[in-house]
Amino acid sequence: KELLEKHRSLFTLQWEGVTGSDHVPSQAEWEQLLTNCSAFLFYGMERFLSHVLLDSLVAMNIPKCRLMILLDLVHSKESYQRIANSGIHKNCQHVAVEGPTETAMLLSLTGVGSIIANQWFTTLRENAERLDILSESLLSMGRTTGQTVRVLQE
Repeated sequence: KELLEKHRSLFTLQWEGVTGSDHVPSQAEWEQLLTNCSAFLFYGMERFLSHVLLDSLVAMNIPKCRLMILLDLVHSKESYQRIANSGIHKNCQHVAVEGPTETAMLLSLTGVGSIIANQWFTTLRENAERLDILSESLLSMGRTTGQTVRVLQE
């Protein structure tokens, strides 16, 4: 919410979605947000695909989404328990597809233009720092996604 306030004058008036602890989005809400966006930011716990049904994502066509930023791969006791409980119903191949590389490939096949995502598990603090750098670089400085990723690497 601090970043939304910080960059309010730039592009955030056109942003829509779920922030904070409003509620857990339904599958229909995820689909609506994904299919109607030009850019998509996921900043949350565990893996992005643990929140979106794989079958729904594979069937989607989202070429309007030019950039997807996935700041995920964070564990907490609660999130790990939720994932463990939902994982009971998944087979090994399904769980393997939820990896970062596989997720990027699936999103690319659905039409997403560029994907910035974590490769390894991280902390909330590190993701918050990444989000601040991404927002500053993309929104305030007007850097390209390639230039922004380079800044993150440094």
